[in-house]
Amino acid sequence: MNKFPENFLWGGATAANQIEGGYNQGGRGLSTADIILKGSRQSRRQVTYTKSNGEKCTESAFHINSIPEGARFEIHEDCFYPNHTGSNFYHRYEEDIKLMGEMGFKCYRMSISWSRIFPNGYDEMPNEEGLNFYDKVFDELRKHNIEPLVTISHYETPLALTERWNSWADRRTVDCYVKYCETIFNRFKDKVKYWMTFNEINSMDLIPFVAGGVLAQDRQTRLQAAHHQLIAAAKAVILGHKINPDFKMGCMMSMHIHYPYNCRPENMLEAWKTMNKDYFFGDVQCRGKYPNYVTKKLEMENIHIQKEPEDDQILRDGTVDYIAFSYYQTHAVSTDDAHKKNQEGNLMKGVKNPFLEESAWGWQIDPIGLRLALNYLYDRYQLPLLIAENGVGAQDVLKEDGTINDDYHVDYLRKHIEQMSIAINEDGVDLFGYTPWGCIDLVSVSTGQISKRYGFIYVDADDEGKGTYDRYKKDSFHWYKKVIASNGENLEF
Repeated sequence: MNKFPENFLWGGATAANQIEGGYNQGGRGLSTADIILKGSRQSRRQVTYTKSNGEKCTESAFHINSIPEGARFEIHEDCFYPNHTGSNFYHRYEEDIKLMGEMGFKCYRMSISWSRIFPNGYDEMPNEEGLNFYDKVFDELRKHNIEPLVTISHYETPLALTERWNSWADRRTVDCYVKYCETIFNRFKDKVKYWMTFNEINSMDLIPFVAGGVLAQDRQTRLQAAHHQLIAAAKAVILGHKINPDFKMGCMMSMHIHYPYNCRPENMLEAWKTMNKDYFFGDVQCRGKYPNYVTKKLEMENIHIQKEPEDDQILRDGTVDYIAFSYYQTHAVSTDDAHKKNQEGNLMKGVKNPFLEESAWGWQIDPIGLRLALNYLYDRYQLPLLIAENGVGAQDVLKEDGTINDDYHVDYLRKHIEQMSIAINEDGVDLFGYTPWGCIDLVSVSTGQISKRYGFIYVDADDEGKGTYDRYKKDSFHWYKKVIASNGENLEF
């Protein structure tokens, strides 16, 4: 029997930039996500900009180095930007939340669009229309007894901060973020209890533009920007606890489990070193200081992180109450050049594991890896855990009768939920919630496709933004409803 704690938070997860749409409505300013084009299953997405001579250019959003002096970020009318429409949640949130309520959601992990509250990021006053929109969203959630779990910054940064001073590469962005936090904490202090400071904060060292609007690939700039985000996150935790002591302030990381390709000692060491890249961010946010293995590596790489005198104390005082993380797959690593990095996934590349199946988008599927992730994190930090993202993207088919058979989603989630139960009941892990990713179909970060579908709810739209955007319940909708009603005990399809 699968046993879960009483009051376990079953729900689903989305992000504002991937689901909301309404990118230029309600006083919202442009975010970094708004200038990224659609990619494909084979190619990553690109950023658009215009040089000073009027030439339109594109560059990879995931490997962007710098934009020429005098260049401008602009929306080109002849280009398609998937995030402009998302899944049209901005206009259909009541319908969507009603469907969540019908499934029995206990919680909904969502994010607030920073540029909907402060259109430029550095504005003196917040945008009241934006605040009012989220008031209505939270009120609608309360109507259906759904607890909001809010990510403050989820892969979108006000574009004006990038244009003005390269966003998080500059210390001034910390103050802009804290002001934004103070505004939403005070406005929603009676409507939101659970907060997450940044989505997958460790991604700043991997995809700095997507993660925070930073135009750089050099490690010095990436890590300086990461330091600024870590300071901002700690300040947000301190501020949140001050404004409402009942707030639960959490961090959110992308969790990558790395297996050694074989038991060769060099590969064992490589797996440990690779996982430390993620643990670094967890160590700072949960333990309140930079770990020794990072400070020594920075010395060896001749990287100097510019700190203010008060930074070490801020990190010590701003440790989190819980850890949220995303988990999709595991990776194998090898120091042998004969083992090619031929397996991609959520942010990372690795060596293909011959013992695992993979999704249509090439992400390997490993439910037992989730049990390992839960144990690794809980053993290291002894803090409550929340699985904030988990799922598999697939190309669902809407039948003429309006039904969608997605037993592959059910099979994936069922196997992962079983491993969650084992981690709780056999390993003693403190897990308090589970929010599968993309509970409503949305735009993929990596490819910009809506056809890479994760949700329990189908959105009638294609990768070019054509369709009715009407909602349809998939077979997984009815299955997950039974899972929640039984508190995870009934996983039968």
